[in-house]
Amino acid sequence: MAKIMVIDKAYPLALLGGVMLEKFPESLEHAVWWPRNESQKENINRKVEMGNGWTKELESEMREIVEVIKRKDSQDYERLGNKALKINKVLATSGTLLTGIAALASTFMGSSNIGPWAATVATITGALASAVNTFEHGGQVGMVFEMYRNNAGFFKYMQESIESTLDESDVKKREHGALFEMKVALQLGRSLSQLRNLAKKSTYSRIEGIPIDEFASNLF
Repeated sequence: MAKIMVIDKAYPLALLGGVMLEKFPESLEHAVWWPRNESQKENINRKVEMGNGWTKELESEMREIVEVIKRKDSQDYERLGNKALKINKVLATSGTLLTGIAALASTFMGSSNIGPWAATVATITGALASAVNTFEHGGQVGMVFEMYRNNAGFFKYMQESIESTLDESDVKKREHGALFEMKVALQLGRSLSQLRNLAKKSTYSRIEGIPIDEFASNLF
């Protein structure tokens, strides 16, 4: 399994259809490669003693970052991924259908009655099938969909990572607050000051009831 994941990382295609990643799912779903946290969540509303680098302000900051990721980054990649998925499905279906029509028409080319028409249909549909297949494979439409799916999975992982950390009521069992904040900033391609400013902007936009005009990630 480790070797398969290495290959999948280098060549992000659906290696095992229906088992690992489905090539043509009903809709885009996040690529999930991390183990699910099955432990029962503690009551996060319970008052806890701050320590281990954690403060109430840092907790609020992390919650705002999660909200930005949900409202902007994840939502955007899901939207783009679903568009790429629809295009990929149409191209895959059209290419196969046109190839089939061209092959069927070519069988009637020897007929004295419909031979010329069959030849015309076979030529046109064959050319269209070639163009569709060239666009599908040359344009790497499937790879674009996989890119969107993996990026959506990355942001889903960040959400769950931050939320599971905040759900741990015992701050001593958490990752050190300052290090965790720095890790989140690095994963989003931001400095600590930029991360804090983003959290403040998210709070302001939520209070004012206006959409935030900035994505959480500066990387992609």
